[in-house]
Amino acid sequence: MAAPGRFTTGSTFRHVAVMTLTGSLGLTFMFLVDFVTLLYVSWLGDERLTSAVGLAWTIQYFTISIGIGFAIAATALVSRSLGAGRRETARRLATSAMVLTTLVMSAVAVAMILGREEALRWLGARGETLEAASRFLLLTLPSLPVMTLGMVGSSVLRAEGDARRAMMVTLTAGVVAAAADPFLIFEDVFGLPGLGLGVDGAAAVMVLSRATTAVMALRAVILVHDLAARPRWSAVTEDAKALLAVATPASATQLSTPFGNALLTAGVAQYGDGAVAGWSVASRMTLLAFGGIFALSGAIGGIIGQNWGAGRVDRVARAYRDALLFCAIYVGVTWAALWSASGWIVAGFGLSGVGAEVVVRFTQVGAGAFVFAGFLFVANSAFNNLGKPIWSTVCNWTRDGAAIPLALWVCGFSVLGLAPGPLSFGAPGVIYAQAAATVALGAAAAIWGLIWVTGLKAPGARRPAWGSAPPLASGRAAAAAALGESAGARAEGLAPRRRGR
Repeated sequence: MAAPGRFTTGSTFRHVAVMTLTGSLGLTFMFLVDFVTLLYVSWLGDERLTSAVGLAWTIQYFTISIGIGFAIAATALVSRSLGAGRRETARRLATSAMVLTTLVMSAVAVAMILGREEALRWLGARGETLEAASRFLLLTLPSLPVMTLGMVGSSVLRAEGDARRAMMVTLTAGVVAAAADPFLIFEDVFGLPGLGLGVDGAAAVMVLSRATTAVMALRAVILVHDLAARPRWSAVTEDAKALLAVATPASATQLSTPFGNALLTAGVAQYGDGAVAGWSVASRMTLLAFGGIFALSGAIGGIIGQNWGAGRVDRVARAYRDALLFCAIYVGVTWAALWSASGWIVAGFGLSGVGAEVVVRFTQVGAGAFVFAGFLFVANSAFNNLGKPIWSTVCNWTRDGAAIPLALWVCGFSVLGLAPGPLSFGAPGVIYAQAAATVALGAAAAIWGLIWVTGLKAPGARRPAWGSAPPLASGRAAAAAALGESAGARAEGLAPRRRGR
């Protein structure tokens, strides 16, 4: 049997910090490229194009969220196998995850291509904005399977604990995009000739960046760690039940965020293209400034998974608390920086009026509330990796499917056909609504998760088959079954049990 994973010894806070900071370097650079791409598009001098790219990203967010669900499943299953010293099982599961993800995302991409214009119209896109956003999606959606293949590969690297190579996957893709972006978008780049493709150029760079991500991830997984085998259809079908049992609720969890974001975008669209442009900038700033928090949710999953697989429940609870502490420190520092730089951001994008006001309110209010979004991410990661993915789904959909619509209505927006509510903040009300919903649900999820992880009991001597599990509190036994091997194998323990049962 192989040695247990590297996260089962040493300081849990150090593991959280190292994995998060290295992961955030790559993610933040990618988000920086995305942010700069939007900046380049804004320099074309047409707010409708800036709005179009923002609306197209809202649609892409839905499809990417499904891929994230499969990446979460890969992290959960592979990290637990590695933590228990079953490397060959981890190798097979990693391969099955990549194959299954590619197949599912290919079907999703086709469906979204066919329905893109209807989705954009629902978000409020009209005229040239609709045309530009539709074309952007037509050019970029076919690359979704490639991108999610890279995402799953990166998740396997994080499950292994290879922080540096997981970082290099996104960092290299970001470098490629940063170098190509201006030459494809503009006709003149510091005196050098460019292609001048405008928004089409931005779409082409996105495809190139996604391909780079996949190549770099597969290279590290296959050649460096030997964590991928030759695909066998029998293995894929055997592992599909376990993978889908985690990926399905995890994807449902992730889909709540783009749903909530779509409601917020549709709400701010009631104030015109200028407001949408400001909201698009605020959304990109969220990704750029809080890349470390997005990386934290991935980092903590591998740490929790390995320690649970090794039976170290004390370290599971410690890692959870350390992740909450790291989140609070990171967001506090970032919030102060954004508040100080708000004027420069508005000027850099050439925003004025309502668009500028949306960005300023984000730096002053929305950014501070993100600490509770980070708490929600940490709780969701713990639930996903400890056999309770349905709980993550409940938390996210309560926020995005209930709390955000309610907050939008209260703040004076027309939501899902309802007349505006009692208050009226104008377009910046979208920032207040998002912040209020995030604070309420983030705090509740953090407390729920803390109670759960501190009450875990280590796997007992009697160990259930990998493909079976006791019923979950939600009544969905299949979700817990996914955190083990495929049917017929034996596990080191499955869904966590509470003390005293």
